[in-house]
Amino acid sequence: MAKKILRLKEVKTRTGLGRSTIYLRIAQGSFPKSIALGERAVGWLESDLDEWINERIRQSRQDGRHD
Repeated sequence: MAKKILRLKEVKTRTGLGRSTIYLRIAQGSFPKSIALGERAVGWLESDLDEWINERIRQSRQDGRHD
Protein backbone atom coordinates (compact mmCIF):
# COMPACT_ATOMS: atom_id res chain seq x y z
CA MET A 1 0.00 0.00 0.00
CA ALA A 2 1.37 3.40 -0.95
CA LYS A 3 2.00 5.91 1.82
CA LYS A 4 0.87 9.50 1.40
CA ILE A 5 2.58 12.35 3.21
CA LEU A 6 0.54 15.41 4.11
CA ARG A 7 2.01 18.86 4.67
CA LEU A 8 0.91 21.18 7.48
CA LYS A 9 -1.71 23.04 5.42
CA GLU A 10 -3.61 19.83 4.69
CA VAL A 11 -3.14 18.54 8.26
CA LYS A 12 -4.73 21.75 9.55
CA THR A 13 -7.61 21.42 7.10
CA ARG A 14 -8.27 17.77 7.89
CA THR A 15 -8.07 18.11 11.68
CA GLY A 16 -9.52 21.57 12.18
CA LEU A 17 -6.56 22.40 14.43
CA GLY A 18 -4.19 25.32 14.12
CA ARG A 19 -0.42 25.14 13.80
CA SER A 20 0.27 25.99 17.45
CA THR A 21 -2.23 23.43 18.71
CA ILE A 22 -0.78 20.71 16.49
CA TYR A 23 2.76 21.30 17.76
CA LEU A 24 1.57 21.59 21.37
CA ARG A 25 -0.25 18.25 21.11
CA ILE A 26 2.81 16.64 19.52
CA ALA A 27 4.87 17.84 22.51
CA GLN A 28 2.21 16.42 24.86
CA GLY A 29 2.24 13.10 23.00
CA SER A 30 -1.40 13.34 21.95
CA PHE A 31 -0.93 13.93 18.20
CA PRO A 32 1.03 11.97 15.58
CA LYS A 33 4.65 13.05 15.21
CA SER A 34 5.77 14.60 11.98
CA ILE A 35 8.44 13.05 9.80
CA ALA A 36 11.40 14.90 8.35
CA LEU A 37 11.24 15.47 4.60
CA GLY A 38 14.32 17.62 4.35
CA GLU A 39 16.36 20.10 6.29
CA ARG A 40 13.41 22.45 6.88
CA ALA A 41 10.38 20.47 5.75
CA VAL A 42 8.13 18.05 7.63
CA GLY A 43 5.01 16.09 6.86
CA TRP A 44 2.64 13.61 8.45
CA LEU A 45 1.66 10.16 7.26
CA GLU A 46 -1.94 10.19 6.10
CA SER A 47 -2.51 6.82 7.78
CA ASP A 48 -1.35 8.22 11.16
CA LEU A 49 -3.76 11.15 10.83
CA ASP A 50 -6.64 8.91 9.77
CA GLU A 51 -6.03 6.76 12.84
CA TRP A 52 -5.87 9.84 15.11
CA ILE A 53 -9.12 11.23 13.65
CA ASN A 54 -10.90 7.87 14.00
CA GLU A 55 -9.80 7.67 17.64
CA ARG A 56 -11.15 11.18 18.31
CA ILE A 57 -14.49 10.07 16.81
CA ARG A 58 -14.57 6.92 18.97
CA GLN A 59 -13.75 8.86 22.15
CA SER A 60 -16.31 11.53 21.38
CA ARG A 61 -19.08 9.00 20.85
CA GLN A 62 -18.16 7.06 23.99
CA ASP A 63 -18.27 10.29 26.03
CA GLY A 64 -21.70 11.04 24.60
CA ARG A 65 -20.50 14.13 22.78
CA HIS A 66 -21.65 14.60 19.20
CA ASP A 67 -21.26 18.27 18.23
